[in-house]
Amino acid sequence: MLKIASDELMKTSQTKGSKSAYIPHKAAAEFQPTFDWSEVEALNLFNERLFTFVVDQVYFNDCISGMKNLPSESIDMIIADPPFGLNFGGMEPLYNRDSNFVAEGYKDIQIENYMDFTDKWISELPRLLKDDAGVWIFSGWTNLVDILNALRDNNLTLINHIIWKYQFGVFTKRKFVTSHYHVLFAVKNEKNYFFNKVEHYPEDVWTFKREYERGTRKNATKLPLEVVLRCIDFGSKPGDLVLDPFMGNGTTAVAAKGSFRHFLGFEINPELHDIIKHSKEKTPLGEFYIPYGEKPDDLVRKARKKFNK
Repeated sequence: MLKIASDELMKTSQTKGSKSAYIPHKAAAEFQPTFDWSEVEALNLFNERLFTFVVDQVYFNDCISGMKNLPSESIDMIIADPPFGLNFGGMEPLYNRDSNFVAEGYKDIQIENYMDFTDKWISELPRLLKDDAGVWIFSGWTNLVDILNALRDNNLTLINHIIWKYQFGVFTKRKFVTSHYHVLFAVKNEKNYFFNKVEHYPEDVWTFKREYERGTRKNATKLPLEVVLRCIDFGSKPGDLVLDPFMGNGTTAVAAKGSFRHFLGFEINPELHDIIKHSKEKTPLGEFYIPYGEKPDDLVRKARKKFNK
């Protein structure tokens, strides 16, 4: 009797399993992005977007006062690379920088004021964000706790804590070499936020090399274009408005324009005006845009080859 029951159980299990049997890599081969647009569709969305205020501009003033003048619920996405509260003065050789090519006027926030500074600029975000909007913040580890606390205190929900790994390379004797930054993805409404899954298996560890443009004037720090494009791809739609409170070298403006997104930004250092202007002007509209279905990640590409898709 026990054997009969065991046999029946096995048959039932096999029958159930046959309906949804796991086939390795099949899901990857069949993957399609959550949202996708042809180049023509993306351009149309960009051109058809209407605003009641001027966009595609960078204003050279303090972002906290600047954000107070923006309309409520007007921003689709925020990318922020705030000052890290570190003084790089005299450390350019350690960070592979020639101080002759670092734009003058770079200002950082003193560490003792960082918590107050962080809360002030993050407290402006909930009013500006649309209900389904998200914010992506880059941070080193030194003052990371202040950003995390400010997000929590201003009712922004952390969805992902991403590690961006790259070769920082400053030699140390009594501690591990710092070789990563943090990318915090937070949202206004955790039940209704936009996220375009453009890869089948997107992980929360990213590997991008730092850009070292030797012989080129720039701010003391500069995000790689690829890492900003990745945030834009996952966190926004063509025609959306991307705000960068700390525009720096203008990387967010370049990435947005090249992806059929509108941009708006603030930068406190007027010495960066010509750098940002040049970067924007040399970037054709939609230069980086490729429909997501036409640029599968490595996992999807290998799976499609395996299943001849």
